[in-house]
Amino acid sequence: MAAAGTREAMVVGDEGDLKATFRQVYGRLKSELFEDAAFDYTDEARQWIDRMLDYNVPGGKLNRGISVIDSYKLLKEGTQLSNEEVFLGCALGWCIEWLQAYFLVLDDIMDNSHTRRGQLCWFRVAKVGLIAVNDGILLRNHIPQILKRHFKGKPYYVDLLDLFNEVEFQTASGQMLDLITTHEGEKDLSKYTMRVYNRIVQYKTAYYSFYLPVACALLLAGENLDNFVDVKNILVEMGTYFQVQDDYLDCFGDPEVIGKIGTDIEDFKCSWLVVQALERAHESQIKVLLDNYGKSDPTCVAKVKSIYRDLDLQNVFSEYERTSYERLISAIEALPSKAVQDVLKSFLHKIYKRQK
Repeated sequence: MAAAGTREAMVVGDEGDLKATFRQVYGRLKSELFEDAAFDYTDEARQWIDRMLDYNVPGGKLNRGISVIDSYKLLKEGTQLSNEEVFLGCALGWCIEWLQAYFLVLDDIMDNSHTRRGQLCWFRVAKVGLIAVNDGILLRNHIPQILKRHFKGKPYYVDLLDLFNEVEFQTASGQMLDLITTHEGEKDLSKYTMRVYNRIVQYKTAYYSFYLPVACALLLAGENLDNFVDVKNILVEMGTYFQVQDDYLDCFGDPEVIGKIGTDIEDFKCSWLVVQALERAHESQIKVLLDNYGKSDPTCVAKVKSIYRDLDLQNVFSEYERTSYERLISAIEALPSKAVQDVLKSFLHKIYKRQK
């Protein structure tokens, strides 16, 4: 893909245009990685990386990546973005998608998962196996290569490197909390408290899914992240709310709508629902949970769901959703910048009362 032609072709109009432009940038970034002087690619290595990237990086919803350019447009308050600005916003968005791919490739190995995004997990593909561990490391190392190529001369270059390093550390630490709380073979529901749940979600999901895209957009707009601690706190709370929704939909969502059959109960996940149930249940209900949570037998799953319904957790969730929304809107509207308010409201309105 020709570099100059790629940039000249960039037009951002409606959402469909943006997604098409975003996907176009992926092709360019991928081709540039093969030109990197740091490694002399053989034909076999080039074919492997090409296949590995296409299998793992662009297959998701791309919400995190596209949020960078969406947020940047709002921060520019209606100003027409130049082709260069659109490209840089998309490039940063793809760095987040690369980071996500790195996390998922390794996460699937740790969880011994079978499918991801409707296809076999990468490590389960024929002739891949545990080569996937190294592929995950390569995915992570592609990010600084992309940043160096396109952002090295920018005044915020070091801030970008620091941001990605910090968020990776936070996410890996959240993964550690999750793994040591849910040790396979050590099913101990007494560890599942709201404090533990919030810490896992904050570090494992909220920083990279909600804060990172906005932080990238703020840096692109020439802002100092030290001045946006309140924004970070709001986004982390929003990320927690998003995960609570995910946990709720895993149990009570329509599989036809959400696109998957939930397995949090079978997988002994530290879910918001089981934490709420443990806080509210009486002794006999707790015994039912202890005897049935984390078992794949449909009868056991049905007993857990029955406890959830007896404890009226659907209404507990509705109340949580209402109060979370009101609290977030209040915090957003207290921020001094109207443009930043618009960014955060756009995030919130995309997820409020979502069904999938």
